[in-house]
Amino acid sequence: MTNKILRRYLTAAVSLLFIPVICNAGTVSDSTGIFKRFKTTRTKTALIKENRELTRLVDSLTAEIDRFRGELDQRDSLTAEILEIYEENEDKCGTGLSPDEYTPEVTDSLLNIWYLHKKVSSEDFIPEYDLDSIRFESNVPDSIYIQRLKDMNSFINLPYNSVVRNYIILYSEKMDKTMPEMLGLCSYYMPIFEEIFNEHDMPEELKALAIIESAMNPTAVSRAGAKGMWQFMYSTAKLYGLTINSFVDERLDPVKSAHAVAAYLEDAYNIFGDWNLAIASYNCGAGNVNKAIRRSGGKRAFWDIYPYLPRETRGYVPAFVGALYTMTYYKEHGIVPQPVALPAVTDTFKIHKMLHFKQISELAGVPLQTLKDLNPQYRHEIVPGNEKEYILRIPYQYSNAFIDHEDSLYAYKADEFFNPVVIKKIKDGGDGERIVYRVKGGDVLGKLAIRYRCSVSQIKRWNNLRSDNIRVGQRLVIYRGGAAPASAAAKSSTSGKASGSSAKTSSKNFPADTEYTVYTVKSGDSLYLIAKKYPGVSAQNIMDFNGISSKIKPGMKIRIPKL
Repeated sequence: MTNKILRRYLTAAVSLLFIPVICNAGTVSDSTGIFKRFKTTRTKTALIKENRELTRLVDSLTAEIDRFRGELDQRDSLTAEILEIYEENEDKCGTGLSPDEYTPEVTDSLLNIWYLHKKVSSEDFIPEYDLDSIRFESNVPDSIYIQRLKDMNSFINLPYNSVVRNYIILYSEKMDKTMPEMLGLCSYYMPIFEEIFNEHDMPEELKALAIIESAMNPTAVSRAGAKGMWQFMYSTAKLYGLTINSFVDERLDPVKSAHAVAAYLEDAYNIFGDWNLAIASYNCGAGNVNKAIRRSGGKRAFWDIYPYLPRETRGYVPAFVGALYTMTYYKEHGIVPQPVALPAVTDTFKIHKMLHFKQISELAGVPLQTLKDLNPQYRHEIVPGNEKEYILRIPYQYSNAFIDHEDSLYAYKADEFFNPVVIKKIKDGGDGERIVYRVKGGDVLGKLAIRYRCSVSQIKRWNNLRSDNIRVGQRLVIYRGGAAPASAAAKSSTSGKASGSSAKTSSKNFPADTEYTVYTVKSGDSLYLIAKKYPGVSAQNIMDFNGISSKIKPGMKIRIPKL
């Protein structure tokens, strides 16, 4: 509704509200001309009847006005909600880290890929490059790259410059070990994503984001707590309708999370009016893109705001172009997709009762690992269909066996699989979501404990607090529902200690007599690069052993455990 129409309704409503209640014969002042049909002389009964009718008209007009106001408020609040940095991580960007916390080992979940649930080392996945300083060389001339991008006829503008060229070469020539694996997964997942983006009337090209977010890994988890193939943070996932509870995390469901991605990107595009900016906002959050626009003087093209974006986001759109290019022209670069172990055709069933994967596996014969691969959203191999309807995916060839045994599936070993003690333990564990909370004015530990369903003592233990006092701006690690990893207490207990302290106090994950080497951090070092120098040691090992975060500075001495 336009403001003009809204004002017209308001004028009519106000006029009606100020009509005098006339109990005796008299004249009604009608400055608006609305009530010409009413005679100026009425009996008391007629006046009461007419006033009831007018009251009804006023009420209906008020309801219409409220409805239109609600629609306007909803539309306006959408932009505000998208631009907001969500409360649990309000000092963070879209992926959960602030710009100064980005280091090579945490910028991209590509560095910790699981390929079909089989862990591979970072060295095997992607070589470490500083793309701000390195310029790759290729035998392919610029004119060929430009023509190929043009021939893709992409709905999204695909720019070409030296930065984009670098990422095209990275994905098409420098990832020879892992690009075949990702392209193999693309053969399974991309048709699904294309259908979803078409359903939302969105560009199909957006499917390439799954490559740069998680390398097509449905169970990827970033250090910041972003999960799934599309790397959703908790608050964003909740905002876009994904279920997260003790049994289910739909961020790990490639299909449902893809629908949420489409909705997010549609909202982001409505805000920025540019697909490249919408894609950038998916990496660093709409708030950071909005800040970059303001700092650039109001410019709204990606390359105009490029210098004002967080460092890691500057490479996000070029990486998107590089990944999309390689998906299209991998044959020209001699890349052969690796076959995947996922079934070509699946069937879906609606589940309305508690159902365990082992019940399906033992009666219908579906391999347990296949059920896990196709249904990664079920955190404990349990479909909690008694709470609401959930979807189960199984290979098509097992559909008849499932149907034949469906009546007996739910009762099979139910007492064993759904033991009340086990179920209660799962429910009491909460969802275990890791939150980095920045303390605000008026916050107290008790209030935070109630809000995140944990105890004050747990918050103190996770953050090595000796008292209940907290200060505004302080960052607290909280695990929603109290379900913290076993190593959380060990990490927090050493977070304030110097790196040169005894290995005995470093972490409960290592024996007290673990041998180690002292390494002095050099300029340009990251934990990932340091770990590569010591076979068998990961960046996480170094952090756990020293009780430190990923932030390191030149001159710092850290211990490298001998594993």
